[in-house]
Amino acid sequence: MPANKESKRDPGASLALLWGGADGRPRRGPKPKFTPVDVARRGIELADAEGLEALSMQRVAELLGVTTMALYRYVPGKPDLVDLMVDTVLGTPPDLGRIPGGWRPRLEAWARACWDVYRAHPWILTATGLRRQAMGPHQVAWLDVALAALEPTGFDARRRHDAALLVLSLVRNLTQQALDRNEAADREWDRLTARQLTEHADRFPAVTRVLAEGGFARTDDDPLAFGLTCLLDGIQRLVEHSDSAYTDGHPAGPQPPTSRVVS
Repeated sequence: MPANKESKRDPGASLALLWGGADGRPRRGPKPKFTPVDVARRGIELADAEGLEALSMQRVAELLGVTTMALYRYVPGKPDLVDLMVDTVLGTPPDLGRIPGGWRPRLEAWARACWDVYRAHPWILTATGLRRQAMGPHQVAWLDVALAALEPTGFDARRRHDAALLVLSLVRNLTQQALDRNEAADREWDRLTARQLTEHADRFPAVTRVLAEGGFARTDDDPLAFGLTCLLDGIQRLVEHSDSAYTDGHPAGPQPPTSRVVS
């Protein structure tokens, strides 16, 4: 039954799907009409249009014109399909080595490329998380170029990983903010908040001043600019004072990665 397939996920099968095990095709039965990537692309179309919550094996099967059971010939289950969708959407990462100026412009270009992917496919925010999961070759490639961009900083391995993770976290946070915004709800929030703060301005003077000066208003400014400047300035300062040991106060030795990229 499909339900059993979903509940008994085989991590090895998922990795084989992501990394092209068995050429990404079923071994038995008639010649397949589709490839796993064809299935992923239909899932991407659905998630782009209706969100990840609308994704199901049944809906994707309908888009392909096959039965739900037939779809399991191509992908083991929905979680594996989502992983493949993420890796398919990511594609080849930007060639940061072609960007002059060293680690800083390269890391900024990486952040903006991540931002473009998230804006085009906001469901990726739900599909991925900052935790260890199966990663496909494209996901690993995105992490690889970010870590390579950070090598000239002289940071140790842990600090390079943490720096990449901070930049990615900024992109994810801004994506979530964009998804949470609603014009009508924002206007109502402004109205109600302004009324409350008018009555209680003496209790919350700093918030009242920010609201009065337009600090909560939406703008057309580059959403990444301020956050990236703060992060990259901080990294720059650490680069310039690299004599301070990163492991001070922390256990020494290599640490396992905990991120899922762009993911």
